[in-house]
Amino acid sequence: MTDTLISLISILIGITGANITGHFFKKYSFGIIGNTIAGVFGSVFLIKFFGRLGFDPQSIMQLGNVNYTLFLINSIVSYFGGSFAVILISKLKNKMNNNNG
Repeated sequence: MTDTLISLISILIGITGANITGHFFKKYSFGIIGNTIAGVFGSVFLIKFFGRLGFDPQSIMQLGNVNYTLFLINSIVSYFGGSFAVILISKLKNKMNNNNG
């Protein structure tokens, strides 16, 4: 695997997390396209934010082999990043709609 492939897999896992959250919690859902967009941004943001702790794609491939423990942590953070993004964006949308009238 390469760093780029790990990044793409992380984004795909974030998209999956966002769509699963939208499926089970209908009040937070934006549809497939909206959840996918939220999953991409949530996954990338959380990996960039917390990846400095040592589970970013470069750290996973640092020695030339895949460090599966770091990859698992990266996958879990990506999944929750997508899930949290859908929930937070939905709450932000509701808050903005309540303030307008």
